[in-house]
Amino acid sequence: MKIGFIGLGHMGAPMALNLLKAGHTVSVFDLSSSAMETLAQAGARNAVSPKDAATGAEVVVTMLPAAAHVRSVLTADDGVFAGCGDSATIIDSSTIDPTTARDMARMAEDRGLTFVDAPVSGGTGGAQAGTLTFMVGGTTEQYEHVVPVLKGMGKNIVHCGGVGTGQVAKICNNLVLGITMAGTAEAMALGESLGIDPQVLAGIMNTSTGRSWSSETYNPYPGVVSTAPSSRGYTGGFGTDLMLKDLGLAADAAKSAKRPAFMGAIAQQLYQTASSRGLGGLDFSSVIALYRDGASVAK
Repeated sequence: MKIGFIGLGHMGAPMALNLLKAGHTVSVFDLSSSAMETLAQAGARNAVSPKDAATGAEVVVTMLPAAAHVRSVLTADDGVFAGCGDSATIIDSSTIDPTTARDMARMAEDRGLTFVDAPVSGGTGGAQAGTLTFMVGGTTEQYEHVVPVLKGMGKNIVHCGGVGTGQVAKICNNLVLGITMAGTAEAMALGESLGIDPQVLAGIMNTSTGRSWSSETYNPYPGVVSTAPSSRGYTGGFGTDLMLKDLGLAADAAKSAKRPAFMGAIAQQLYQTASSRGLGGLDFSSVIALYRDGASVAK
């Protein structure tokens, strides 16, 4: 299948590589020339614009930082809508608000195109291994149409409902993730200050009721999980600023639904503080630095 792929960040680049490995013909675009060169060396065609990447593609995948980027990439004069041929399908795997997803779907439909939202969970490790979970919003027919493409990048492909519900699922999932990471960081830092070996504490938590993905797979304490960003200076993971953005989406969604989000609001303030202290570009598990007596993340 001919696929256009736009957005080659920590998640997008390995996702595009997996599409190439699955035998698809892939045209890529990103503002980073080095990211595009890496994909070109793997067999992708480098496009000069989103429009160019979409031209001739049966499916276009976008993996972008925020809703404003999605709107721009799709609707600009040199954007995806301008390049797509009749009946092309756009899969947006960015994490954005459900309203923007539904707006883009309506605009796509007006042009004879299909738009589905399909945000992902699984982190950079899942993106590299091709084991991501995709949360898909669209009709049953649209879902079935995109499954073969998504299987090239993920293991669990879930139909959440109509357009926008994939984003609803992602927002709720990341609300839990942000809260549990903050809680895990708080507990690990407290245990350290009270004198328990962090490895021992993590082992107990992970065989007891405190177990979570944040404690077992992505533990924020350096050295506890060798493959976690915390063991490599909090680099190469899911940025603090991205988590802050997602918690902002959750807060906005809660406001629109007139539902409380007490713990989400506290978590949002924690990540805001972490960002203001220079941790925005590091993995969100670096929030533990707020609890470790002002320690740097390298401690």
